[in-house]
Amino acid sequence: MIIGLTGGIASGKSTIASRLIKKGYTVIDADLAARKVVEPNQEAYRKIIEHFGSEIVAEDGTIDRAKLGSIIFTSETERKKLNSIVHPAVRKEMLEQQEAAVDEGNKTVFLDIPLLFESKLQWMVDKIIVVYVQEDIQLKRLMERNQYTAEEAQARISSQAPLSQKKMQADAVIDNSGTIEQSFLQLDQLLNQWKSFP
Repeated sequence: MIIGLTGGIASGKSTIASRLIKKGYTVIDADLAARKVVEPNQEAYRKIIEHFGSEIVAEDGTIDRAKLGSIIFTSETERKKLNSIVHPAVRKEMLEQQEAAVDEGNKTVFLDIPLLFESKLQWMVDKIIVVYVQEDIQLKRLMERNQYTAEEAQARISSQAPLSQKKMQADAVIDNSGTIEQSFLQLDQLLNQWKSFP
């Protein structure tokens, strides 16, 4: 079974992912895959340099994220171009990792995809778990975690689809508004219910 794990910024998704890894499950992380595909010598890296030019390359040969960011945040066209290079490469990387995990005998593989719904990647998974948190708690946690002002935190939250919407599209929801123990208990009950073994 391939299970999609998603949530929102500061919803506690990474905490749940870490817990799954501790329990012996394979968790394939979209953010790590995205970093890997833009490393030097990767196909996506070459395509990015071809399109955006060598001035976005840092001294150590990696992509200067700040320089690239300043281009794509001011141009919707350039942002879409970057996504058209990176997203397929990330999907390919994740599917390769998933195949390897299944070949190794893993019965359940989790795909940790923060923007699963926004990127319309439901086709990649059999079931979806949304890690949910009430918006006021999400805001408070994000401000504490990243030292953001309320406005900065709210802008980050607003850039993603609301958790209340994601919750309605999920096969299961872990409500992380309470204690971490309560969240882990919900996770354990869910894994038992779905008979999901590593």
